[in-house]
Amino acid sequence: MEILSHNFAPCCHVAGTRWNLNNKHLNPRQVKLVGGKRSKVLLVRIHKRVQCASLSAGGRLGLNHSGTSSSVKSSKTVQSSRNADLKIFSGSYNGHVIGGEEDASSIPKEGESKAKVSIPALPDESNGECGAPISSCFWEWKPKLTVHYEKAGCENVGSPPVLFLPGFGVGSFHYEKQLKDLGHDFRVWALDFLGQGRSLPFEDPAPQYHRENDPEGKETVWGFGEETEPWASQLVYSIDLWRDQVQYFVEEVIGEPVFVVGNSLGGFVALYFAASNPHLVKGVTLLNATPFWGFLPNPMRSPRLARIFPWAGTFPLPSRVRKLTEIVWQKISDPSSIAEVLKQVYADHSTNVDKVFSRILETAEHPAAAASFASIMFAPQGQLSFNEALSGCRKNNIPVCLMYGKEDPWVKPVWGLQVKRQVPEAPYYEISPAGHCPHDEVPEVVNYLLRGWIKNLESRGSVALPLLDDSETIQHSIAKDLEFAREGAKRSVEVRFIGSTSLLWNRISSFVGSHVGKLKVKS
Repeated sequence: MEILSHNFAPCCHVAGTRWNLNNKHLNPRQVKLVGGKRSKVLLVRIHKRVQCASLSAGGRLGLNHSGTSSSVKSSKTVQSSRNADLKIFSGSYNGHVIGGEEDASSIPKEGESKAKVSIPALPDESNGECGAPISSCFWEWKPKLTVHYEKAGCENVGSPPVLFLPGFGVGSFHYEKQLKDLGHDFRVWALDFLGQGRSLPFEDPAPQYHRENDPEGKETVWGFGEETEPWASQLVYSIDLWRDQVQYFVEEVIGEPVFVVGNSLGGFVALYFAASNPHLVKGVTLLNATPFWGFLPNPMRSPRLARIFPWAGTFPLPSRVRKLTEIVWQKISDPSSIAEVLKQVYADHSTNVDKVFSRILETAEHPAAAASFASIMFAPQGQLSFNEALSGCRKNNIPVCLMYGKEDPWVKPVWGLQVKRQVPEAPYYEISPAGHCPHDEVPEVVNYLLRGWIKNLESRGSVALPLLDDSETIQHSIAKDLEFAREGAKRSVEVRFIGSTSLLWNRISSFVGSHVGKLKVKS
């Protein structure tokens, strides 16, 4: 479990309309200067107290508020384009600059409310609303390697199949809100990775005592023996194992290409699986995906370097690793430690995490949990890095959608924006307030966005992406408040969408194609 930190200030998006910016309210604090042959953008850091800005004919930007002023001299490239148009777009992050013809006076001023969108609530079972029934199942992939998974909506024959992959330390139970809701529209699966959740082994991979010496099963900790059972001789709970697990699950259980959704570690595995098996994937959604996994070198990528490390997550665990694991596991499996982690990753502390807490604690009490944790921590890295997997998806034209909780203390939005830069055609939704697990914290929002994205792909663009409901909202960066009901009260969450020019062209081509088709029918 990585702890990542990065400070990322908001910015104002400037693109060409007029040089005159007098009396325009600037909420963001940063603007960037980008050199180019056609569009020129001025960079200036604006103090929080500054309220207005103006650019003089000499290319000097003045900032004024209550007698406070400062100025920044523009570059020669900016001076040479004084007659070009300048526009300020309300937006959040630097590096996103577009052009257009709208008047800057349309920019919302401080205190003005954003557009509001009402979205469906989750099925309220207390009011008699039924969520989709969830089935708990087991699938034996290999001898002694049994995978637990949950499914819903299998009666929706012909609907798109969706597979959810969990983060580290949780399991399919973390997607209960998706299964119950999206199971009304799609065929939905969620699985537990081997070594986690209810996919922990049913037998001891390296027993400390022979069965004849322990007939009553007094041994409470598995995997700490000196000899490995034959079925576990090559077992390593690595990201390569999970990639293969997902591949065979899709082939043997689902039986057709899927939309795969992953949170945290599950996001990396989803991307890795998609890049390795593009023929099995219809699209990938990343929910605060961790950008790296594993500490030891992969023996296929770096065989010489891998030889330096004599042990890499296999069974039996070396004695020094067993001692270290006992100390670390006693700390992190303590209920107070689990509660503290949940407090960190959920931005809204009013979220009910009792069920998540109890299921994590249940997993931590499994006799194989400690040894499995050690195997995961010392397993080698994957054969593909996160960026290589992302490049593989783009090379194979696999659609990618990004949904990131803004208040995540570990995988901050900057990581999602880096993915966005590498795959600029991917829609990016930043959700606030939401932490590391937006699908569980604000499931209404994630389900709404995911449902809309899948429908957009299935309709080949004839159905607009979420938040792009009409031609007026085709912008590079927009923000809306999504309202929904929960427990008898109204909730509101801000979602900022960052698209790309390709989204505009896709909608134009879809519009033209549909109208050309109508003309052909009439003729």
